[in-house]
Amino acid sequence: MKVFNQHINIDFPNHISLTIKREDLIHPFVSGNKFRKLKYNLLQAKDENKATLLTFGGAFSNHIAAVAYAGKEHGFKTIGIIRGDELLDKIQENPTLKFAQENGMQFEFVSREEYRLKSEESFIEKLQDKFGDFYLVPEGGTNELAVKGCEEILTDEDSVFNYVCCAVGTGGTISGLINSSLQNQKILGFPALKGDFLTDEIRIFAKKDNWNLISDYHFGGYGKINLELIEFINAFFEETKVPLDPIYTGKMVFGVIDLINKNYFPAHSKILLIHTGGLQGIDGMNIKLKQKKLPILKTND
Repeated sequence: MKVFNQHINIDFPNHISLTIKREDLIHPFVSGNKFRKLKYNLLQAKDENKATLLTFGGAFSNHIAAVAYAGKEHGFKTIGIIRGDELLDKIQENPTLKFAQENGMQFEFVSREEYRLKSEESFIEKLQDKFGDFYLVPEGGTNELAVKGCEEILTDEDSVFNYVCCAVGTGGTISGLINSSLQNQKILGFPALKGDFLTDEIRIFAKKDNWNLISDYHFGGYGKINLELIEFINAFFEETKVPLDPIYTGKMVFGVIDLINKNYFPAHSKILLIHTGGLQGIDGMNIKLKQKKLPILKTND
């Protein structure tokens, strides 16, 4: 599969043009920014002669699915520390966990209280006692090697854009975009989580100050979704044939278009949206939407 820039054929006010970089097409199962974040981490794990990758994630984590498949593809065993011990007997009902298990991932389910300790040395030592030697991939995949991979998202052809916009989870993707951007470009991040802690996380990795976070489009917090967002994602797919995930990219695209209509961007702005993938999570979200008697998200005609 090949990444390409797709122009969005919608007439926007003030002669603004919108283009989406189809990072969701980079790999059939290790999608978008997960592919970028894992690239150099997998090479490092090989260099360190590690046989096992261990990482963390929630019930519908794109990262868990990506590590499971990438691990199998590159010859690693994989272990997923999963938030929520109530999920232990629900693997077959959960499309993400089922996929990860089918691709060889071993699970350790922990309570939400325990999961909060995942960065603490004592918690990591317990995992080493239990599972032996492993290469640790942080939750969401963000570390220096992940940022290095995300620096490769922008290419020379992207120099024509004034604005580059992406969803923000752990801050790795936007940090890579900032580092590889041109000084005259503005990088806008749309956090999928509530709270202001991300600014400090991004400053750890970002080497420029040509960026800003827009925190008005999280729809109530991580994983939250409502009818307005569902209808927007489905209408956008009908018009463009670009599927959007509801956790990250869907909220970012909603935000950018809303800001265009509110005259946030100067006339004649050329805006590049980064599609960071995450489409595997839609099956799980659609199960929840059916339970709530809401319309489901469309990913094909």
